[in-house]
Amino acid sequence: MNNTRTEKPLTIARLNILGFGVGLLISFLVSVFLLGMGLIVFLVKNGIKDTFADHWLVLLILTVVEIIIFWAGIIIVYATSAQLGLKLRIIGIACGMIPVVHLVVLIIIISITSREVSFEKKKIKLDKQRHSQQICKTKYPILMVHGVFFRDFKYFNYWGRVPAELEKNGATIYYGNHQSAAAVEDSAQELAERVKQIVRETGCGKVNIIAHSKGGLDSKFAVACKDIAPLVASITTINTPHMGCEFAEYLLVKAPENLRNKVADAYNAALTKLGDTDPSFLDAVNDLTAIKCRNINDRVSRFDFKAAGIYTQSVGSCMKHAISGAFPLNMSYLLVGHFDGPNDGLVGEPSFHWGENYIYLENRKNRGISHGDMIDLNRENINGFDVREFFVQLVAGLKQRGL
Repeated sequence: MNNTRTEKPLTIARLNILGFGVGLLISFLVSVFLLGMGLIVFLVKNGIKDTFADHWLVLLILTVVEIIIFWAGIIIVYATSAQLGLKLRIIGIACGMIPVVHLVVLIIIISITSREVSFEKKKIKLDKQRHSQQICKTKYPILMVHGVFFRDFKYFNYWGRVPAELEKNGATIYYGNHQSAAAVEDSAQELAERVKQIVRETGCGKVNIIAHSKGGLDSKFAVACKDIAPLVASITTINTPHMGCEFAEYLLVKAPENLRNKVADAYNAALTKLGDTDPSFLDAVNDLTAIKCRNINDRVSRFDFKAAGIYTQSVGSCMKHAISGAFPLNMSYLLVGHFDGPNDGLVGEPSFHWGENYIYLENRKNRGISHGDMIDLNRENINGFDVREFFVQLVAGLKQRGL
């Protein structure tokens, strides 16, 4: 039923190996400092000639040992760390022969990887402690609905490490499996068929929908206009542009028609090869504009979700400045901010609001929480915001409601 593989979390064994590698690098750094200070003392006391003449063998052995410790540590860390990104790996290699700079980079590498070991071990411990509680074992399974321009791929989970964390805590997960780009009404029809399929094949009765970005528009439209209300227990939208994006509208107006068509044709051709049956780039983008979203909301507003027994809530987050998020959303933050105010790099904060409950996330640390961070796009442990634990508590809240 699902063609999406849940990404496996780091194991204790791998974390222990990573921790060993970090320990080697720390030992290297400390011993190099101590040996360097000792060498300076010897040089001052005995002079360069006598120091190297009398102690060359000892110096050679110590140098070889230090080289072995360093390379063993760096190879282990490079091979086992999930948080040491490609950019820092490249910087580490490029700066390896630059005096002083290479030590600064090494300290950064040690800092990132040591935090990774500590953080991941605490998460594993927490999950073990609450395993018997199954806090995410909701009455109805979770249907996770992706946003625009992505698919539910087998080898790359749209939701990053989140589904695995939910499953460890008792959740049953399904995916929308709909096309990456289509008009809201067309995506809604696909989702309606998917909900019917899940209920029919599993006998679960209903599903709890958690939808990101445009997936939230698709989901609420499917329930309101595609006759699946009796099959849905709740809808939670994540960073969904319920009021549309003025930014998207501006780009569509300003971009030359021939450029829009070329981009659309290239996208549609590429995603057809990746599994979409009939992708429509322009239909998807047009339905994200403020004008189109008003039309969608007019149709959806005729349906009373609460009267139908469907719990609705929305979540939004924000970046703090252009460099407070990961590429590429840090590039669009200022432009979106000009049109839509405080935003997550794609959607303005006023557009997130929908449903009975609204959760707005602001990181107290310097790092913001972008549109992509909310689906763990970069698999990054963000200082001050644990996206995996956020979703665990979100689903636990659904369970507490008897859903």
